[in-house]
Amino acid sequence: MLTAPARRVVAGLALAGSAAVLALPLTSPLYGGPARSPLLAPRPAAMPQTAADSPVSRTEAKVDWASLTDAEWKERLTPEQYKILRKHGTERAGTGEYAYNKDDGVYDCAACGLPLFDADTKFESGTGWPSFYQPIDGVKGDNVGESIDKSWFTTRTEVHCNRCGGHLGHVFNDGPRPTGLRYCINSASLTLDPAKDGAERSGDK
Repeated sequence: MLTAPARRVVAGLALAGSAAVLALPLTSPLYGGPARSPLLAPRPAAMPQTAADSPVSRTEAKVDWASLTDAEWKERLTPEQYKILRKHGTERAGTGEYAYNKDDGVYDCAACGLPLFDADTKFESGTGWPSFYQPIDGVKGDNVGESIDKSWFTTRTEVHCNRCGGHLGHVFNDGPRPTGLRYCINSASLTLDPAKDGAERSGDK
């Protein structure tokens, strides 16, 4: 037999246990509901993307082309492009991507994207190199520059991109009408953009 004080202790424990069961949420597994995951601290809000984080295309960036180092050019160009555009090399005749290409579009500088030649002025010269009778903005235009080349024991007129200085090839006085000129260009110096014609792109700087 329990004494009166002992009975009071047992009764108190029973009441406490009942209260604990009633306090369980209905989502508890005890009631057949799904187990609730422990509360987690909320994730910090994502930082807004800044202009510096966003990818910027080469044509959108304000690049100081004249100040790029050799190491930077090597990162931007393929080995073949670097050899020709930066070291005044020449690809073997008939091996270039655009030697016999007849697609429409605009030929841009492969290094900086400046429009150089319209496909409408390209002709078959029989030399194995892409040939044009004038630059996209005319013989006296601003996009293609000229300089004297005295390598290989001869004097020739070298042509280059007037924005980045990349070597393109040479110009000769044996081309067709209307200019009588033949701009003999390395394919590796060019990228064909089929999206627009020369009239739309000639002033693109």
